[in-house]
Amino acid sequence: MPKVALLNQTGSQVGEIELAEAIFGIEPNESVLYDAIVMQQASRRQGTHDTKGRSEVRGGGRKPWKQKGTGRARQGSIRSPQWVGGGTVFGPTPRSYSYKLPKKVRRLALLSALSTKVQNNEMIVLEGLAFDAPKTKDMVAVLSSLSVERKALVVTADYNETIALAARNIPGVTVIEAAGVNVLDLVANDKVIFTKDAVAKVEEVLA
Repeated sequence: MPKVALLNQTGSQVGEIELAEAIFGIEPNESVLYDAIVMQQASRRQGTHDTKGRSEVRGGGRKPWKQKGTGRARQGSIRSPQWVGGGTVFGPTPRSYSYKLPKKVRRLALLSALSTKVQNNEMIVLEGLAFDAPKTKDMVAVLSSLSVERKALVVTADYNETIALAARNIPGVTVIEAAGVNVLDLVANDKVIFTKDAVAKVEEVLA
């Protein structure tokens, strides 16, 4: 059963916390991780790209010249694809890129991402995280005491507006609640900071 140091907001160790083996101690499946990341990135695409086909561009209602006798190539419309200003052939149209992986595959990917963070010593567990007021300097002080210098994901048990407001102006810092833990955020951040309550909630959901 993996163990992680339990820290307070000043970065001092106040104990250890045992993590569930089935959630934070499995052998990561890189193939499934890749599939989950591609799925999330695809789902975030807007898909609002659009081009006009020959039936949508303006003009070209009549035949530009008669079919025979002119010596020129036959043409039916000045808005055919080969004309300047003509329609686009097989151009992109608005669509959704989202798709879903099987539930068990998504779950395995999430467990793999969590286990990878523990194995790489990129997971920090705090005894608690609370501020009197939503001040950015307070969150900066906590990150500094934890030696977090780059991108960090802060996971709280429930949505905490004070923490969210304190962190939103810090580049590279993302705050989510335990119910919103996902593969892409875990992989994209160098450090993951869980509160003790958030760990319990994740273990309860994924157990």
